[in-house]
Amino acid sequence: MPAPELTTDDIRSDLSTRHAKLKWVIVIDDALPAGRQANAAACIAAAMGRQHPALLGADAEDADGFLHPGLPWAGCSVLAADSVTLHALRTKAAGKEDVLIVDMPDNAQRVRVYDHYLEHVAGAKATDLVYCAVSLLGPRNRIDKLVGKLPLLR
Repeated sequence: MPAPELTTDDIRSDLSTRHAKLKWVIVIDDALPAGRQANAAACIAAAMGRQHPALLGADAEDADGFLHPGLPWAGCSVLAADSVTLHALRTKAAGKEDVLIVDMPDNAQRVRVYDHYLEHVAGAKATDLVYCAVSLLGPRNRIDKLVGKLPLLR
């Protein structure tokens, strides 16, 4: 699914993230060890930034003149779910208009050669993939309906 279109009126770094038109979430398998959860969040965030660069705000300059690269102006909630819920969430989101999905199949954390990851995904049916994390970006109301009452990752 293509990234949701944003106009300059949609990008409002002067408003609370709760008032942003767009909502971004990362949902992580809560059964993973903390290190693998952190890895999944970092990888998913990097991929989302590549898919939708407008998520990143302007660079900040401190009083000493040092630059701090732009961060997501819309914020990002990091939620928890079990692996079955993650798979169902990804499947359900795939059918929604204007929802960008970035996922991380569990094989991505088990291989050391990226081409092996690509081969694994190419040889697997979507129904057979198990996810470490799924990230969704889209209209706030659509994302809220998809993630429901999933808890924050602890």
